[in-house]
Amino acid sequence: MSFVIFTDLDGTLLDHASYSYAPARPALALLHKRAIPLILASSKTAFEIAPLRTELGFAHCPAIVENGAGLLPAGADPESLVSADSDYQRLRAILQGMPDELRRLFVGFGDWSVKEIAARTGLPMDKAALAGRRLFSEPGVFTGTVDEKRRFETYLETTGLKARQGGRYYTLSFGATKADQMTRLIADLSDEPGAVTAIALGDAANDIEMLEAADIGVIISNPAGSPLPHLSGEDAGRIIRTRAAGPAGWNDAILKFIGPSDLQSQA
Repeated sequence: MSFVIFTDLDGTLLDHASYSYAPARPALALLHKRAIPLILASSKTAFEIAPLRTELGFAHCPAIVENGAGLLPAGADPESLVSADSDYQRLRAILQGMPDELRRLFVGFGDWSVKEIAARTGLPMDKAALAGRRLFSEPGVFTGTVDEKRRFETYLETTGLKARQGGRYYTLSFGATKADQMTRLIADLSDEPGAVTAIALGDAANDIEMLEAADIGVIISNPAGSPLPHLSGEDAGRIIRTRAAGPAGWNDAILKFIGPSDLQSQA
């Protein structure tokens, strides 16, 4: 069976507090040994993901960035994606062209300095700078009323933009999700339907579509976050939940599904 792994990062492959992936090393080594692609799928920017992708040894695999708003191609340097007509530049132009009464209701990363991004996110300055180098989407804060949000989103729809409220930020993009990108990548990797088994792992609400669209979904325990609701596929056993949290749970799940019998452990 040919596998491909799609994984969220924070709280999933990376520990919620330390951001370490050390407990997942046995499973990562097995993926390398069997030449199984590992596709990172995160809200992080291409500039944040690229160094980690290289460190993990999967620079030859594409990565899903900015919650699915874009892709970092296999082997690509994020700098190669920077252009005057990038999705982000088009998005910012639409924002700046909004009527003032709507524009004043939203502030995003592009309106903040690196120092402000660091203060709002809790990231150190160097990582805040990378988080601010956006290519596909704009997270921010909406401060209007329910009626103003409706008018704001109606305006966005006329321009092709969509807004989604996440756990912390209200994010604008041209609409692609982690699940959309996963589907496209699976089609690129397989010659015929069903030739590749996709395993998706995640811990948060913005992973639900990806978990439900995969052949096998793994909800990683995250005691620091809000538990995910019962998902389509859990009753049939297509989606499971790990006992262990973060990278330890990630390691258990990968070994459960693709490990040799002497390495299998119950997720």
